[in-house]
Amino acid sequence: MTAWLQGSLFDGFGDMRLGSLEGTQRTSLSDGAWVDVRPGWLSGADALFDRLAREVPWQAERRPMYDRVVDVPRLLHFYDEQAELPDPILVEARDALSRYYTAELGEPFRTAGLCYYRDGRDSVAWHGDTFGRGGTHDTMVAILSLGAPRALLLRPRRGGASIRYQVGHGDLLVMGGSCQRTWEHAVPKTRKPVGPRISVQFRPRNVR
Repeated sequence: MTAWLQGSLFDGFGDMRLGSLEGTQRTSLSDGAWVDVRPGWLSGADALFDRLAREVPWQAERRPMYDRVVDVPRLLHFYDEQAELPDPILVEARDALSRYYTAELGEPFRTAGLCYYRDGRDSVAWHGDTFGRGGTHDTMVAILSLGAPRALLLRPRRGGASIRYQVGHGDLLVMGGSCQRTWEHAVPKTRKPVGPRISVQFRPRNVR
């Protein structure tokens, strides 16, 4: 199940360490939405990718779509509030995000959803995290990207041009404000040769 990863020359040679969140760059979007980006927040991210790819109990899911049931084009695993995260650095990351965003979020990040994109055929369609409170209230979703960079696109729900971010090798991207209600995001398929990527999504309680 583990895919081959071409490591980054700037990834800290396996020494996993979180950087500071001070100086994180914010982009204000329409309708009260915003995105924060912190490139290379986790050094040694390739070592964490390798560990998670091997040790997380990945699940292949099938979901109904129109008149048929289809394979979900990525592997998944969800850690709820009571579950132990698969590596201590993810606990550190969740706690660091909770401290940094506490004034805006008003509550800690509690869950972690993991997605494993094995190659360019794996993807996630346009969507917002609107199950639970994300559909009615401002909230945050913090994404830590491990492995090879992939495009993450955002577009306004009411129409307009999309915004493209290329994230991987320990980059952090946080969607906040009304982003889940008023914007959508996606990881599109690509025919270009790309390596595997794991996305770790930290969320507050009752946001999916």
